[in-house]
Amino acid sequence: MKTSSFKSNSPAETKKIGQKIGKELKAGDVVALVGKLGAGKTTIAKGIARGLGVPDEEDVLSPSFVLIHEYEGREKIYHMDWYRLQSVEGSDEMLAEECFNSDGVTLVEWAERGRDIFPRDHIRIELEHKGPTVRLIKVSARGKPHKGLLDSIGKTSHG
Repeated sequence: MKTSSFKSNSPAETKKIGQKIGKELKAGDVVALVGKLGAGKTTIAKGIARGLGVPDEEDVLSPSFVLIHEYEGREKIYHMDWYRLQSVEGSDEMLAEECFNSDGVTLVEWAERGRDIFPRDHIRIELEHKGPTVRLIKVSARGKPHKGLLDSIGKTSHG
């Protein structure tokens, strides 16, 4: 799996990185968002939504309490959050698989709680605290559909 790393010094920079990623996504893409509480998963999801054409005035929120939000942009977005789940099974797993196999883009926060159900070809974005506002963002892509994604979003060094 090929990986690119980015250093973000602020939530605004994290959104910009997300926006670059969102501009490259297409229907059927699945994005696993991984990181500790407060690492910036929802912030990068907001940027991805903007890159996918969700209007600025539409507030992209973490779906922690409802499990899923849907947004309309250039592609339909299914935004899931598994924070409140111990594991993803039963109807939650069926919902996830339905989204993964849809004609939209699926974003999943707390993806590590259901890592076994992700399709083989997917994008993984790992966010790590490096300071109060500084984050290390690692973007990995698996499979042929994502071959050019990392080259398209560009590479920056991290410290």
